Amino acid sequence: MTDTETLFVFYQDRLRRYLSRASGEPELARDLTQEVFLRVSRVAVPVAPESQLAGWLFRIARNVVIDHHRQRKRRPEAPLEPADRATPASQETTSALNQALSTLPELDRDVFLMREMSGLTYDEIAKACELTPDAVRNRIHRARLQLREALAPSLRPLRVKQIQPNGRPRRVTP
Repeated sequence: MTDTETLFVFYQDRLRRYLSRASGEPELARDLTQEVFLRVSRVAVPVAPESQLAGWLFRIARNVVIDHHRQRKRRPEAPLEPADRATPASQETTSALNQALSTLPELDRDVFLMREMSGLTYDEIAKACELTPDAVRNRIHRARLQLREALAPSLRPLRVKQIQPNGRPRRVTP
């Protein structure tokens, strides 16, 4: 018998990683993870194989993110930091990735994040998003292509220098 505590132990990290990228805010992901498990605790956990439980749990997580985005659209918040402040390269890369993810269609983004951030199988994602495994594969492929295209200009400066065996930098052309 699987209960909420057992699900929490097995899935909290995977859910938090997914929710962090889906929301774009790591701190918010903790709150959303708690909301997922609050919702799970209010219903009976279905008796099912692990892959179906993962799909069920990630469907709840996806719905929590969708609800959060809807609420945020109704009540937009002002940014706390000035936008023109200099940021380290890793923050710029994270920002570029979050921006690129936000351009994806919602379902493609969710399918991609469930696979890449949470490590769900195609069958688990199909269950969570009510798709076929083939549709999941197609959406992940399409999302990867769109992200590659969107991130290419942002990541090109990071690939400019590479060290040759003689110790001198050389320019890498994409």
